[in-house]
Amino acid sequence: MDQWVPLFDIFLHSPTPETQASLWLQQAFNATVSSSSASPPSTTPITTASFLSLLARPIDAISTDAAATKRLMFIQTLPGMVQSRIFSFLALERDRFCKRDLCRLARGVLAGDREVDFWVTRAARHLLDQLSGANYEWISGLSLDSGGEGTCEEFDSVPDWLKDTAASGHEMCLSWLPVSVDDLRSRELFGTGCESEDDLLSQVGDGAGENVKEEDMDKMEIDCDVDAHLGQGIDDLVASLKARVMNFESAPKTEELADEIRKLCLQGVRGGDSLSVLGLIEPWKADDETASVLISCLSKGDEEALDWSSQVLCTIMLPKLLVLQGPASRVLVTALVDYCRLHHTATEYALLFPLIMGKDGINTPICDVVTKIVKECLHPAHVSAFCQKLLCGGEAKERIICLPCHRCLIANELVWTESLFNLFYNILNHNVQLTQDSVDQLVLRISELSQSFSKSLKFGNFLLCFITKCALALRSHKLLLTEAVEQTNTLVTKSTLSKLESL
Repeated sequence: MDQWVPLFDIFLHSPTPETQASLWLQQAFNATVSSSSASPPSTTPITTASFLSLLARPIDAISTDAAATKRLMFIQTLPGMVQSRIFSFLALERDRFCKRDLCRLARGVLAGDREVDFWVTRAARHLLDQLSGANYEWISGLSLDSGGEGTCEEFDSVPDWLKDTAASGHEMCLSWLPVSVDDLRSRELFGTGCESEDDLLSQVGDGAGENVKEEDMDKMEIDCDVDAHLGQGIDDLVASLKARVMNFESAPKTEELADEIRKLCLQGVRGGDSLSVLGLIEPWKADDETASVLISCLSKGDEEALDWSSQVLCTIMLPKLLVLQGPASRVLVTALVDYCRLHHTATEYALLFPLIMGKDGINTPICDVVTKIVKECLHPAHVSAFCQKLLCGGEAKERIICLPCHRCLIANELVWTESLFNLFYNILNHNVQLTQDSVDQLVLRISELSQSFSKSLKFGNFLLCFITKCALALRSHKLLLTEAVEQTNTLVTKSTLSKLESL
């Protein structure tokens, strides 16, 4: 294992991991061949086969949710960003590895009931696509024992393995499908089972489609009708809870209120349309003290699913912060940080993305809140992956989670302000290693906006920090950056130009 530490260090810290990993592997292989010709190696030789064997090595890991041991592959114990970089490297250098072993590794990560990071899933599927060409033969061999060899079947026919599973009556989790088993069973994604679009529209018009819900468990945007009629009994209870949210009596009373809201959302509503209920209660209108108690109480319990934790954030905290014009209260920020430490993915899609993509851009108070969350709640590798999605991933913007009534406060594209550049300045000073494509996108924005922010000291400080921290990734952009910096006129312009000259 020790001989592989430098390679994993490249995947963790390098701004260009694929290129450097390829060079390291070639150099290590040459050194191994030279040493083995002189004397037998004392450790496992560095080869492509031994690297894949290490990644696929089974490990007994202890689950954080329960005191239970779960069997995982070694690669699944690594941070998500490292996993995605490894798969990108394997896709680039696929000709040097055994195709069957690569297929087994990628399928092993994608298979099972374990939640997989978005970028890891994307990189693993890209590797499988590269290995199988345009035939997508890997889909017909989801089992780890298939050895990566697909079967030639008619396009419209059902594969034998799927026929056998259907005949046995057992459910099978197909992680690559865009819908879950629960969605198919409840038919909530398609209303009440009507057979045509006209039938669906007529049922919604008659009130029969009250529980239609557009919700995807894979972090897709949640968008449901907050004006839905939930039934006379529930409507009265919602109205009562809404009135109590507006009037803070004491912390114990607010804790009781939070328990009632949770029970109503997760148990009392037919179809589980909890986001609609939270939208009707309007908890974001509560004062900061009430909101802090609510979010603290709603983070407790066994409901740790992404949809619930995201809904709590986007209905209590997000609306307050979207319109924040002054410093956020200490009690609100403290409760928010405690919650975000427990729910990283929900924080990303239900708070950070929509905040940063506000229609007017972020201001100084919002920048301060986001910076605090980034520094105290997220690992630097997670922040790097988040920045990549923010700057390069168009699909990530479509998975913003918020209420429909707040969607008008969020833009479709980033609005670049002084505070946004200041946020990236804070992120870089937090020792976050940006990926090469993130750096490329930032250079493009700098080139476009340098004249508009020519006298901005925050923009100038960001430029100096950016060039200092990302020097290796900026060598190919030296000329473009020099032209952009020369258009600025701040206290740090000369220092920035000096840094550029040393690249």
